[in-house]
Amino acid sequence: MEVIFDRPLLARRRDRAARQVNTVAPVLGAAAELLLERLDDTTRRFEAALEIGGRGVVAPLLRGRGIASVVSLDLSPAMAAQAGGLAVAGDEEFLPFAEGSFDLVVASLSLHGVNDLPGALVQIRRALRPDGLFLASLPGLGTLQGLREALASAESELRGGVSPRVSPFPELRDLAGLLQRAGFALPVADRDSLPLRYATPMGLVRDLRAAGETAALVARDPRVPPRALFPLAFSAMPLALSLEILVMTGWSPHPSQQQPARPGSADARLSDALGVPERRLPDNPG
Repeated sequence: MEVIFDRPLLARRRDRAARQVNTVAPVLGAAAELLLERLDDTTRRFEAALEIGGRGVVAPLLRGRGIASVVSLDLSPAMAAQAGGLAVAGDEEFLPFAEGSFDLVVASLSLHGVNDLPGALVQIRRALRPDGLFLASLPGLGTLQGLREALASAESELRGGVSPRVSPFPELRDLAGLLQRAGFALPVADRDSLPLRYATPMGLVRDLRAAGETAALVARDPRVPPRALFPLAFSAMPLALSLEILVMTGWSPHPSQQQPARPGSADARLSDALGVPERRLPDNPG
């Protein structure tokens, strides 16, 4: 497993951010609402939910949907406490819950800082009861792209090289496969987009700090940045951005769930449905 994120540093930054996270509650809340809209697509009623990294906005939304028991987990004790209910400080890669503890797990913009995402998904699936639902969103490729490119261009001009200053984000095509590998049934991966616009580049920087989202990369450059780095980068950075939100949906397996048909079990021919004659390919074409 490649270690990309400095998890102790991430925990410290989230602890500091807990004091001001309410300033970014509108953005976090809008992203959470987009994720929780998926609950409207099922008639399943949930009784016990775990929300991971909700930063004080997800737990109230779940309780507002009639879920009486909501547990909030975060790497940072101070951030976990923002939810105002039962809070647990813990690591997403080593969930401190018994198997089958919840029938719903929600992770809104909170799993992109784990080093072992496949392992975290396995832990989450085990914490779910049979026929339990997992909903997660992650910032996807393209998020903060303008900031990433502006910093890279400025650093290349000033130092003749580039060091990582913005966290890497996943691609949509990878997520459904990760859900399958973790043992989820009926995996689905799709995307949303949340447009953002800032009056100044420092507005974006303040929001990233308030959300605990400044990069905590193991490969970060330990040197003090050149004094001209950020002014030069910010002079070229676009102020209209988008938060590209990748959404994962998966169910804990249960016999009542729809199963894929066995190969060859169809009782109708595709040629009949299309209204064309059926043609048999030769055994050894070419």
